[in-house]
Amino acid sequence: MIVIILLINIVYVSFFTIRMILTLKGHRYLAALISTIEVVIYVIGLGLVLDNLNEIQNLVAYAVGYGIGVIVGMKIEEKLALGYITVNVITKDYDLELPKRLREKGYGVTTWEAHGLEGDRMSLQILTPRKYELPLYTQIKEIDPGAFIISYEPKAIYGGFWVKNVKRGKLQKNE
Repeated sequence: MIVIILLINIVYVSFFTIRMILTLKGHRYLAALISTIEVVIYVIGLGLVLDNLNEIQNLVAYAVGYGIGVIVGMKIEEKLALGYITVNVITKDYDLELPKRLREKGYGVTTWEAHGLEGDRMSLQILTPRKYELPLYTQIKEIDPGAFIISYEPKAIYGGFWVKNVKRGKLQKNE
C-alpha cells in the first residue's frame, strides 16, 4: 500500500507540474487533457490515504511522493524544454567574431554598441529554443569566457528572419 501511494503521488504531481507548464505556455487543450488524467490519479491516491488515516506510514508515503513528484516533474519539464529564451550577452571587447560564429551555427543574433562603466562593449541579443539554451551558453563561453550572459523567456515572438530559419530546422542541422 505504501509503495502504491508513493508512486501514485509521484505520477500525480509530475502531471500537475507538466500541466501547469503547458498552461503557462498556452497549450490549453493538451493541458486540459492532462488535467483530466491528473485529477483521476489524485482522487485515487487521496482516497487510499483517507481510507487508511489510522496508518501514519500512508500519510508519510503521500507526502514523500509529493516531494519526489515535484523533482520528477521538474526533470521532465527540463527535458521537454518548451518555448524559447532570449539571451542577452555583453562582451568586454567589441569583437565581431562572436556574432559571426553564432550566426554560422544558426542562431539569430542582433548586435549593437553599448557603453559600460569601463568603456565600450558589444551587446548581443539571441533568441533560441530552450532546448538549445545550454549549448548556446557553452559556445558563448568558448568564444568569450568573460562574457556577461543573462536570459529570460519572451512572452510573444513575431516576424524576423529567425522564425523562418527555426521552422526550416537550421539550428537542428548545426547540432
